[in-house]
Amino acid sequence: MNIDDMTTKIAAGQGFIAALDQSGGSTPKALAGYGVDASAFSSEEEMFGLIHDMRVRIITSPAFTGDKVIGAILFEKTMDGQADGKPVPTALIERGVVPFIKIDKGLEDEKDGVQLMKPMPTLDALLARAKGLGVFGTKERSVINLANPAGIAAIVTQQFEIAAQVIAGGLMPIIEPEVNIKSAERAGCDQILMDEILKALDAMPGTDKVMLKLSLPEKEGLFQPLVDHPRVLRVVALSGGYKRPQACVELAKNPGIIASFSRALLEDLRFQMTADEFDTALGEAIDEIYGASVNKTA
Repeated sequence: MNIDDMTTKIAAGQGFIAALDQSGGSTPKALAGYGVDASAFSSEEEMFGLIHDMRVRIITSPAFTGDKVIGAILFEKTMDGQADGKPVPTALIERGVVPFIKIDKGLEDEKDGVQLMKPMPTLDALLARAKGLGVFGTKERSVINLANPAGIAAIVTQQFEIAAQVIAGGLMPIIEPEVNIKSAERAGCDQILMDEILKALDAMPGTDKVMLKLSLPEKEGLFQPLVDHPRVLRVVALSGGYKRPQACVELAKNPGIIASFSRALLEDLRFQMTADEFDTALGEAIDEIYGASVNKTA
């Protein structure tokens, strides 16, 4: 796939984007869910080696192809690693899966009801390396906990500033201002966020586009103006802590939005499974998420 092929697949492909980008802070929990206890590693290097092995097992499974998984978001160390003796982005592209890279370095402490992204002083170098490996786009996450207009406006401003830097580096940004689905002010967060994103989209220069990765809204169909906006290549949804069955029910209520699930994709996979058991469990998860991404109930 060349860049035009990747753009077309992400813009119009039937399927979803797998999120395989757990970072340092979330890796022990991801490994525990996979059946690997903390006693199995004694250093950060060993921990990342184990999570890389898990991701390679997923990527190389016969169930994981571009027929239903149109993209995959990678952690930086995964992007720099190998699968089947090839760079991971190359292995994905050969399977028809468009590679993305998580670029944020974690979150600042909460202020005004939100958590901004930490500074990324080496971002330009990371973008250049990713582009050289054939990566198509990036993903950058911040978090909204309260319906604070000033805080949410700051989140959106920062996200679009980083998006402009990503576009200048030749990659497609996935903007991810996650709304905490446990927030008592969730509906208000959703509405303020959408309004701020629409203003930022309308103010974008030239003909550039972005992608959006959002929590599933409390009010079904709320984000339709974002789905339909000419500056948005695709809107994808995170599972946000929902178990897969519930995440898929909520996703199916929102036309035009496809999944970009992490925990909901991986929740039934275990290190101890045989190859057949693993491939079957992964295939069932992929089928369920694919179905909610392409078959809508609303």
